[in-house]
Formats: sequence, structure tokens, C-alpha cells
Amino acid sequence: MLERHIDLLFTDDAGGESPAATRDRLKGLFPPGSTRRMTTLGLLVGAGLSRVDPGEDDALVYASGYAESCALEGFLGSFPTPSPTLFQTSIHPSAVQQSLIGRQRPIREFLPMSGSSLLAFHAVRASLLMAAPRCVLCGGEERGTWLLEHGLASGRTFAFAAALTRERTGAAIGTLGISRDGGGGALGLAPFFDLLRERKAFDGMVAPGWRLRLKWN
Repeated sequence: MLERHIDLLFTDDAGGESPAATRDRLKGLFPPGSTRRMTTLGLLVGAGLSRVDPGEDDALVYASGYAESCALEGFLGSFPTPSPTLFQTSIHPSAVQQSLIGRQRPIREFLPMSGSSLLAFHAVRASLLMAAPRCVLCGGEERGTWLLEHGLASGRTFAFAAALTRERTGAAIGTLGISRDGGGGALGLAPFFDLLRERKAFDGMVAPGWRLRLKWN
């Protein structure tokens, strides 16, 4: 079994909170003036990263199925004079970049991932396979508007960040592992987030041939 221990965990379910309310709630966690151009997802993921504090020798895995969908909506809405800034924000893993670049925080490895029903599995497996002793697994989504009607955006706004270590410490709050199994199934990013947020134990299929086990101390 591939396994790591959860040392630190941050989760934020924004629910029906407006982007303006989210910005007002979280802006105090960032340097003055730095949140003006940050996206909702950037604020949420950045808040999580500020809590788990990735270091220079850490690896970081970032998972989001739709990323900055609101920036993409804005970019498409800016035609016939498209906005280069909104284009760059919509295609880069900017939720992480907005935080780490602003704080001038280097990390050893950065692996951004996207996908659909198997995204949680791929992100977890990548985190467990990283060579660094400590890996930060983070991710999230922001709620879309008109793209949601076409199935191209998330219906929820949420984010999480977890510090995973190879060696168990006294601070460990849980254990995350995957192993080979003959069954089938899938676990999306939002259901995986809910398991973390509720600190709910799980032992079930996360992808065809793979079982995920999440235990809490």
C-alpha cells in the first residue's frame, strides 16, 4: 500500500457565499493590496497554503477539474477585444501561483493536475509517490455561472490543503493510502473534499483497480 500521514489539514466550503464575501473574509490572510487581482479560487487555495506552509524542500500537488472558470467566463465575455490577463489566468494553475509567487515561496516540485471522475485518485496517487518527505496536496473549485449551464464549470466553491508526511509524527491527525484492488468505482474531487472536511473515514474504490483508505486519529 502507498501511504502517508496527514499532519495538517485546511478545508473551506464557501457554500453560497458570494465572491465578494469570500474576498472580504480571507483578505486579512494576505499582504495588503495583494488580493486585488486574485481569483476566488486563488484566495481559497492561498488561504489553505498559508496554513500548511509549504517549504522549499516540499512537493506540491494541485488538483482542480475546472480551475479559474470565472476568469475563463470573463475572457470569453471580453470578445471582440479579448483580455490577455484573463486568458493567462484561465489557463494557468494560477490558484497556487497567485499565492506562492506573491509570497516568493519556492518549492521543490509542483504538479498541477486536472480531470474528471478520477481526479481525486490521480492527485492522491501522485502525492503518495512524490520523493519529497513532505508533500502538500491541495485543490478546489470555484462556482461558475453560464459555463455551469453547459457542464463546463463547478457547481460548488471549495478548497483544501493537506500536508502529507512519510514518517508518522505526534502531530498526525490521520492516514491516507491507496492499494490495488479488483473492484471498480470512482471518487470525484468534491466528494473527496467532503471526506476531508467532515473528517470521515473511508474505505472504498476510488478508481478501477484501486482502493482508497482514509483513517482519522
